[in-house]
Amino acid sequence: MRVLVINCGSSSIKYQLLDMKDERPLAKGLLERIGIAGSKLTHKKDDMKLTFERDIADHTEGLSWIISILTSKEDGVIKDVSEIQAVGHRVVHGGELFASSVLIDDRVIKEIEANSFLAPLHNPPNIEGILAAKKILPETPQVGVFDTAFHQSMEEKAYLYAIPRKYYKQYKVRRYGFHGTSHRYVAARTAQIMGKPLKDLKIITVHIGNGASIAAVKFGRSIDTSMGFTPLEGLVMGTRSGDLDPAIVLFLQEQESLSIREVNNLLNKESGMLGLTEGKFSDMRDIEERAIQGDNLCKVAHDVYEYRIAKYIGAYVAAMNGVDAITFTAGVGENSPHLRENVVNKYLGYLGITLDNEKNSKRGQEVFISTPESRTAVLVVPTNEELVIARDTREIVEKGIRELSMF
Repeated sequence: MRVLVINCGSSSIKYQLLDMKDERPLAKGLLERIGIAGSKLTHKKDDMKLTFERDIADHTEGLSWIISILTSKEDGVIKDVSEIQAVGHRVVHGGELFASSVLIDDRVIKEIEANSFLAPLHNPPNIEGILAAKKILPETPQVGVFDTAFHQSMEEKAYLYAIPRKYYKQYKVRRYGFHGTSHRYVAARTAQIMGKPLKDLKIITVHIGNGASIAAVKFGRSIDTSMGFTPLEGLVMGTRSGDLDPAIVLFLQEQESLSIREVNNLLNKESGMLGLTEGKFSDMRDIEERAIQGDNLCKVAHDVYEYRIAKYIGAYVAAMNGVDAITFTAGVGENSPHLRENVVNKYLGYLGITLDNEKNSKRGQEVFISTPESRTAVLVVPTNEELVIARDTREIVEKGIRELSMF
């Protein structure tokens, strides 16, 4: 089976076509600036990277263009659109309705739309991608894979906020968590690498990139995660504040006469590492390089970043009453030996961890970075959300085919 994985943003489509016979990506790419002058498509196959430019009005036109390239004689990887046997969609918010991936039909689309008030920037473009795929590939089964689904295993003690319960009942205000597809993949892969059943392990997955979250995965189930009702809660991120005293919002609104829109922009786009470095840097590569060189502003920002990661790891060790493995993933987690070394050596000595410095020096590779003598294993596992989406899509579609064959 060949599965097309689609991840739609408000003005973008990220895609990957996988051959599920050997789970090999045949091609992948990114279409940017949909509905904006200067639309650009970056398409990769084998070792080739191709760039195309053409103004694209909407997601339907954008997806048609992507499929035309996938099937073109010069740059494509399949002969005909019929070779796309299923489409898997990343959907950011499933609310409480979706605790697993589902075959998309009209009812599911309506339920995703009903959750859009929880993710007004993300679910609407996800729906646009689904409708575009249904229009262009009307006979091809579509599957929705939700960022929040993995964390639906959390108990009330982990997901409820201590505000009047009527707001949970009326508006579903609770912790949802995000990056669930990544945390799920990384936890399962960690167990495979360790050669142990996932159901026997307590794993802390540390997904740190421009957006960042940590999850406590106990015996294969997410029992807590750092992001909350929105992706703003938790760790310090590139431009997001992470945890803060909520009274700060009220204080700043009054002192600065800020609107709700301005406060939202402040916390999501002007804070985090960007805010700590006085608006100079949000990319951890820049901050880390300058911190190592002695730039005090960047050093303090980097210290804050590391400290918050270590605090959450410690909290989740307590929540699970122990930990067998800590796994770093995503852009920063996979590519910053300096950060991993600092977090482990400064703060996690009580877990009996010793790092293998040579292995920790590797970037973007799947590797144990703790020594065999460590009481707690520490790993780096590059995440692969597209593969999880493709696997779920194949499983759900094949299950449907099997069930139909029974009648």
